Amino acid sequence: MFTALALACDSSRFNSKLTVIHSRTCSSSSSLQLCLQVGIARASQKLFSAAALTVEIRDNNLSYQFLLSPPNNQTAGGKVMQPTFSSLQVKQLMMLLLATAQRRIISSRRLMSDAFQPQIMLVLGALVPALRMTLANNGALYPVLGLASCVALVYMSFGDLALDLSTHAREPEMSFVGRNGTRFTMDGKAFYVNGWNSYWLMDQAVEEISRPRVKAMFQAGAKMGLTVCRTWAFNDGGYNALQPSLGHFDEHVFQALDRVIVEAKRHGIRLLLSLANNLEAYGGKTQYVKWAWEEGIGLSSSNDSFFFDPSIRSYFKTYLKTVLTRKNHLNGIRYKDEPTIFAWELMNEPRCMSDPSGDTLQDWIEELAAYVKSIDRKHLLTVGLEGFYGPASSPEKLKVNPGQWFSTLGSDFIRNSKVSDIDFASVHIYPDQWQVGAGLEEKTKYISGWLMSHIEDGEEELKKPVLFTEFGLSDKSRDFDHAHRDAFYESIFDVVYESARRGRAGAGALVWQFMAAGMQEYSDDFGIVPEERPSMYRLIKKQSCRLMRLSHGRDWMKRKNSEEFCAE
Repeated sequence: MFTALALACDSSRFNSKLTVIHSRTCSSSSSLQLCLQVGIARASQKLFSAAALTVEIRDNNLSYQFLLSPPNNQTAGGKVMQPTFSSLQVKQLMMLLLATAQRRIISSRRLMSDAFQPQIMLVLGALVPALRMTLANNGALYPVLGLASCVALVYMSFGDLALDLSTHAREPEMSFVGRNGTRFTMDGKAFYVNGWNSYWLMDQAVEEISRPRVKAMFQAGAKMGLTVCRTWAFNDGGYNALQPSLGHFDEHVFQALDRVIVEAKRHGIRLLLSLANNLEAYGGKTQYVKWAWEEGIGLSSSNDSFFFDPSIRSYFKTYLKTVLTRKNHLNGIRYKDEPTIFAWELMNEPRCMSDPSGDTLQDWIEELAAYVKSIDRKHLLTVGLEGFYGPASSPEKLKVNPGQWFSTLGSDFIRNSKVSDIDFASVHIYPDQWQVGAGLEEKTKYISGWLMSHIEDGEEELKKPVLFTEFGLSDKSRDFDHAHRDAFYESIFDVVYESARRGRAGAGALVWQFMAAGMQEYSDDFGIVPEERPSMYRLIKKQSCRLMRLSHGRDWMKRKNSEEFCAE
């Protein structure tokens, strides 16, 4: 007779399990706490009557097996007696269960609110000696099981977790997003992006008091069916800096980025991680130049030396390698192997105005893109461009720019995006900044041409997807009305959808920016709390549904939950 029992839920939604095998495992809909209670009860019923008991404990792909066999069957008056376990075997089993539960609590402390850690350890500190004393005195089985059950239930239900206990346990399976020509693909199907920007996620994940905002933001995104969030994977030299000084990194802040990745995965959302900033916010290239200048290794105090100074390039490569090879402390996955990461972005809005020919920035893109791909070939890579046409572009394309000045910024959309190691092109959309004083109709007409021009580039020149990674309408513009913003965003969504419907290069768009409630200090001219703007919420959800139907086709129509989601 082979007997085993379930001590924790065994489900594809969990990748870190504590399991004592039974003839059946708990279903995915069962609660972990209930599984534990059932497991403890089954143990008390079966332990002394089983011919053998195999205990298997799985944790992060490590497997420990412990076989308990009762002594040989004994006879009394010619009658075969029921086989039983020895007291020593009982002690071994219970100590194994206790040690495993205790180890998992300790290893999961980093997921918990710091305020609860001392209380968890206080409870364990009281339980462990008590259990050991019971076992040493050959105490009865049932008190031992009771104590073990207490430990298990403390593990499962004590305290408010910062990301909650299932942060690294409930990680859905994800595939890497790739590309096939001008389309993003996943699992053999087209993958379209309807997403948003929340640049502040890592910063807010550092401190316990602000972490709930990260979860709230991903929950809101998931409720709207969004697929990708763009956020900063850099913070150089300032408050909560990931890189406080040149080549040195703050582990506490890195753990915050770990949390962001795991939380995104829990909600089925992928991340477009930007690796540097052309602007001074969060350090950016200005901070690198300042560090190099202060250390006496910089060639120039000009911000643009970030692009041509070999010492700064070397330090930036150190940063890139550190991020790409980072092992997440919550799930043990290196960033370069993490499918939750949709793509890397070399820099947010790179410009090198000291060289309007574009040669300096082009050289930087080619070298740094090749370096990223030498470490990580699993993820997509983009530059982070705004989309302006430069000197290498045709006269027809130069006319698409908002003005003549935009061709002198040292960037060139087509030339920069053609680099072989760049997988897709990025474009930004800000008519308020480009067409000061224009009315909504004029802005909408101009942006429609801007969108179509870049989709045409992706289709005919680049042979790559084009992703509109930022777009927004300022609430500081003349005669602003929320209805104007709705209409403007809908016009962008319509162009993207039509491109996707026709199988062309327009791969999606990301709103700038979404915030969680109570984040007014992070707002700019474009900040939106989705649940506070019902019309915007519905508009974005509608776009999600349209794109998902294109991706999944008839399979989508067969999904009852999906249709209910879109009907809401």
